[in-house]
Amino acid sequence: MKVVCVIPARLNSKRFPRKVLSRLGSKPLLQWVWEAATACPVFNQVVFAVDHDETAHLVQTFQGEYFMTSENCPSGTDRLIELMDSGLLEGDIWVNWQGDEPFINREMIDDLLQSVEEDSSDVWTLKKKLTDDAEVHSPHVVKVVSDLNGQALYFSRAPIPYARVEEPTYYKHIGLYAYKTDSLKQIQKMVPTPLEKAESLEQLRFMEGGLKIKVHETSCETQGIDVPEDLLLALRLTSQFK
Repeated sequence: MKVVCVIPARLNSKRFPRKVLSRLGSKPLLQWVWEAATACPVFNQVVFAVDHDETAHLVQTFQGEYFMTSENCPSGTDRLIELMDSGLLEGDIWVNWQGDEPFINREMIDDLLQSVEEDSSDVWTLKKKLTDDAEVHSPHVVKVVSDLNGQALYFSRAPIPYARVEEPTYYKHIGLYAYKTDSLKQIQKMVPTPLEKAESLEQLRFMEGGLKIKVHETSCETQGIDVPEDLLLALRLTSQFK
C-alpha cells in the first residue's frame, strides 16, 4: 500500500492572503510542515501542491518536492484530485496535510491511518476532546459527532450535541484527511450540497454523497495558521521543536 502525503499551499487564501510565504520563527512556515511530514516513515512520498511560482521558489529553498496545480482549485481536496488525474503522483492512500498546519506530528498520522488497511471506510480524519468552553461555542472550531464505531454522523460549526439534560463530551474536528483513490474519484463527481453551503464544510458534501468517514481520536493538540494573529500563538509553540 502506497501512502502519499500532499500538502496544498494556496497563495491567496481568503482570511490570510500569502500566508504560505510567512516565516515562523527561524524558518518558513512551509518548511516546518515539510520537516514534520517527511519525519513520518509511513509516507512513501511527500509533495507540495502549489499554485504560484513564488511558493514554488520558496519550497526549492529547503529542497522540498512540489507540483504546480491550478489557481482555480476551490479546496485542498481538489488539488489532490488534480494531481491524481495528472498521473504525476500515484498512491493507494492520499493524505491531505494542509500547508498551514505546522504542528501535526507522527503520532497524529499514526492515529489517522491506524485502520486504513482493515476497515471499509472511504475517508479517515481525526477528532480531539474539547475542554475549552470558548472553543465549543466558536464557529471557527469545527465540532464532530460520531457513532459507536467511530463513523462520522455530522460536522458543524455549532456546538453539537445540544446539551438539553446533561453536559455532553464535545470533540473538535482536526482537518487532516486520508482518502482512498476511489474516494477521490467519487468526490470528483460530486457538486456542492445544501449542508456544505450552509456550514461551509466540504466534508458534509462527502457524507451527503454517501461516503463513510471514520473519525479516530487523538490526544495531540495542533495549532493551525488561519489569521495573522495565529503566527504569534504558533511562535510560542516552536520552542519545543528546536
